[in-house]
Amino acid sequence: MKVREVQERIEREGLDAFLFSSQANVFYLSRFRSTHAYVVLTPTSRYLITDSRYYERAKSELKGWEVVLIKGRTVRFIKNFLKEIGARRVGYESDRVSCDLRRALRSTRIKWVGYSSFLRDIRVVKTGEEIERMKEGVSRSDRIFRELLEFVQPGMTELEVRRFIVDRIFREGASGESFPAIVASGEGSAIPHWETSGKRIKHGEPLLIDMGLIWDGYCTDFTRTLFLGRPDPEFLKVYTVVRDAHLFALEKVKAGNRIGDVDRTAREYISGKRLGRFFTHSTGHGIGVEIHEYPRVYHRGEDADRVIEEGMVFTVEPGVYLPGKFGVRLENIVVVKNGRGEPLSSIGLDLITL
Repeated sequence: MKVREVQERIEREGLDAFLFSSQANVFYLSRFRSTHAYVVLTPTSRYLITDSRYYERAKSELKGWEVVLIKGRTVRFIKNFLKEIGARRVGYESDRVSCDLRRALRSTRIKWVGYSSFLRDIRVVKTGEEIERMKEGVSRSDRIFRELLEFVQPGMTELEVRRFIVDRIFREGASGESFPAIVASGEGSAIPHWETSGKRIKHGEPLLIDMGLIWDGYCTDFTRTLFLGRPDPEFLKVYTVVRDAHLFALEKVKAGNRIGDVDRTAREYISGKRLGRFFTHSTGHGIGVEIHEYPRVYHRGEDADRVIEEGMVFTVEPGVYLPGKFGVRLENIVVVKNGRGEPLSSIGLDLITL
């Protein structure tokens, strides 16, 4: 992992140590997951600080780390620990701590330096190991989707379909959903983040499936829009526009291009088909140990100017949503490999009818 790269940045910033408190960054750095653990890095040392519930497991799992047992009140213990190792100027995640923790960290003997998104530019480019984990997760997600196509029948409820997805996620050996799966039928598919319900799936309606799992600590994210029965011309038109917008956007996923180019390409194509006002979200987002990571794939804002690099991983997911009628979204995770965007999923984008 990139611990050494993080330590080098800590040294460049003139810090004696950095305290990581967010679960995502603690896991990213240590590969140890818990609900109560902290990572302290110095330019030369790495410590995982946790309580008695996780201490023995951490000691057995972590190689090359010093595992420290919290004794007494957590924040007081951490501050005393930092003093013991001679840390006087300490960085912390100002964007990921609560107001209570921020107040509790105050100390006259430690100079706290807040950083927003300290690991952002390190996490955005995945290592080969990270990409392999995500590939395996997507492979298992693809298998679940193919099984789902054999399972879905008119008359089932959306919740029954989600239950099938969750069951298969655990059967595949994943640790859970990366987000609550969206199963949206009929008019519900026109709401981008529809809450899966007891609504029954009907013949002659679209069915949008947005699902993901966590494999070895990394998230997947995948969306397809199906049709139960014979689709009408309006649905076919919208589906074709979204599919083509996805493919045009994918062509812009090239090292050296900017993130904003990807979104702009999809958005301009959809707008050219007079459907632009029905595309209501960004074209994608970074993904890794969290379901939504930097960068946001959008034509506006700071992220838009981010240059695409080899090893970046993000989603491409244009959508069109006609209120009261239906919606279409098609999503793949894309990795930048050999300078070009490569979808991790092997499921095609052509319309599937059941």
